[in-house]
Amino acid sequence: MSDKPYVIDTLISAKQIAARVEQLSHDIHDEFADTDKLIVVGLLRGSFVFIADVVRELDLPVEVDFLEASSYGNSTESSREVRILKDLRGEIAGRDVLVVEDIVDTGHTLTQVVKLLEAKGPKKLKTIALLDKPSRREVDIKADWTGFEIPDEFVVGYGIDYAQRNRNLPYIGKVRFTDAG
Repeated sequence: MSDKPYVIDTLISAKQIAARVEQLSHDIHDEFADTDKLIVVGLLRGSFVFIADVVRELDLPVEVDFLEASSYGNSTESSREVRILKDLRGEIAGRDVLVVEDIVDTGHTLTQVVKLLEAKGPKKLKTIALLDKPSRREVDIKADWTGFEIPDEFVVGYGIDYAQRNRNLPYIGKVRFTDAG
């Protein structure tokens, strides 16, 4: 973990996030209106707040599962090596699946996760990301739904961390490193 001092400037307010989650949930509901059960797969750990808010807005039969993938560790830069740390507990073969990601940056994590889940034979697989940084994309992938497109800034809050800090902020903030001393 870095001991570099930093401040956090608000980029997206809690109110903006809540309004967007409500809009996105209507789109998801329309897409999966005929499902007998939607399996919502949250990518840990950054998506946990987003997934909770999304599923509370859905008027559908929902099952929640989690998958943990890592490409950052305690760094502000992606290692581009995606490691699956926790796989799904349940089966998704023949089921409707929504993958919930906190942020699509280089695209490596979402690409690997989609490949992994498609190999398990879901009936329908869609993706949603709270944040998208298209300027950083290294692979050709885009979430089916995106909350907000953001510039190439390191962000925290609303479940997203920097070295396991700041997940509890109710907004998305931009990390700005300050000079020490």
